[in-house]
Amino acid sequence: MHIVAIDQGTTSTRAIVFDARGDIVASGQLEHEQILPEAGWVEHDAMEIWRNTQSVLETALERAEVPAADVAAIGITNQRETAIVWDRRTGEPVYNAIVWQDTRTQPLIDALAADGGVRRFAEKSGLPLATYFSASKLHWILQNVEGARERAEAGDLLFGTPDSWLLWNLTGGAEGGVHATDVTNASRTLLMDLHTLDWDDELLSAFDIPRAMLPDIRSSSEEYGKTAGTALDGVPIAAILGDQQAATFGQVAFEAGESKNTYGTGNFLIVGTGEEIVSGDNGLITTVAYRIGDAAPRYALEGSIAVTGSLVQWLRDNLGIISRAPEVEELALTVEDNGGVYIVPAFSGLFAPYWRPDARGAILGLTRFANKGHIARAALEAVAFQTREVLDAVAADTGMALTELRVDGGMVSNATLLQLQADVLGVPVIRPAIIETTALGAAYAAGLAVGVWRDLDELRGMWREDARFEPRTDETERARRVARWRKAVTRTFDWVED
Repeated sequence: MHIVAIDQGTTSTRAIVFDARGDIVASGQLEHEQILPEAGWVEHDAMEIWRNTQSVLETALERAEVPAADVAAIGITNQRETAIVWDRRTGEPVYNAIVWQDTRTQPLIDALAADGGVRRFAEKSGLPLATYFSASKLHWILQNVEGARERAEAGDLLFGTPDSWLLWNLTGGAEGGVHATDVTNASRTLLMDLHTLDWDDELLSAFDIPRAMLPDIRSSSEEYGKTAGTALDGVPIAAILGDQQAATFGQVAFEAGESKNTYGTGNFLIVGTGEEIVSGDNGLITTVAYRIGDAAPRYALEGSIAVTGSLVQWLRDNLGIISRAPEVEELALTVEDNGGVYIVPAFSGLFAPYWRPDARGAILGLTRFANKGHIARAALEAVAFQTREVLDAVAADTGMALTELRVDGGMVSNATLLQLQADVLGVPVIRPAIIETTALGAAYAAGLAVGVWRDLDELRGMWREDARFEPRTDETERARRVARWRKAVTRTFDWVED
């Protein structure tokens, strides 16, 4: 039997067919447009994402030469905080999807934080008040799209993150589509109580959101419904996990203290805390890691970094110093070090551990000596330094010292980056044989739900190491470089005054 994972990400949508050994058989992928109407605004066309999903499913199945009858289940993983609102009768979105990177709702966040600070709802939701999460985006749509609030209060509009949007469409859409999400995505809305795993009246009231719009909250690994009108008619959708939780699941980091770091558009470190809800007092987010069926939920601390892979895209698309993303490694290797250059990519403020929406990006330490090789190396080092700061916050919150870091995501094919990461951390960095762990985690969770795999121990036995990067830098040099990075970060604060 086979499992199909749909990985709906920030820049593209993929479908990957896995076999019963957890190996990739075939895949299909399509990018979608990044819509940037104003500075700080980031949108996607939800209908384009749905069309692309149907297309990549067909492509992956054709390439795998796997009939629908041989697919045991589908798992969905997705960009988490992106907000979509659509009409339950027509299936038409009322506005573009507002992406997790979007910062237009900062005035609302500031107004809410004026009474109780940014951690006003953190004990209940696990989250600081920030534009990152879905609630303020949903509020903006209801306030700014003509007639949206009235239609929502009448029960005509539905809200969801991309997992809910795809689930609803895959299971029939306006003709009986299932409107649901899982605990990991719900925990990123700023509307769910971590303790009850349900939408919370206080939070709904604070953001002025009608409960009727919201999807049912279910576990990460269970049968949601069967597909209808697609290339996989009648196949159960048996898992939903937000992308970073899915990557953690794919790295078989199931227990307290186990961790992974995903290098994608942004970087996302997750460290499990088991059944215990641990407060993120040092700039981390408390989130649901996963829930299997009716079992107790597992929680985690997460460090969310907004700009890592997208920094390389910026070098390519905005500065033009590379023509393809992999060239950043070649360029970085033309110099011995960063030449004193540091890049702080606070393009839309800083996420963990600072949560400074007033920060903006900066290139510091420039001299006539600096060249594009130094800038490329500084870009890779910015990824490593940001990860170091998040891991320091994990140690402060949990008292657990990191002994190794498992990594995944599109950037980890860059061996220079991973060596820089090991040098900055002072611990081994380990790359798995299958780096598409986000899709793999969704496949694992779906396979568990339908009996393709027995339990978590069987999944642990399937994980394989590909490469290990040992630190080469001594502690004195490491401390010097980290201190210079932190000095650079402080120079980006207080840039935005309005």
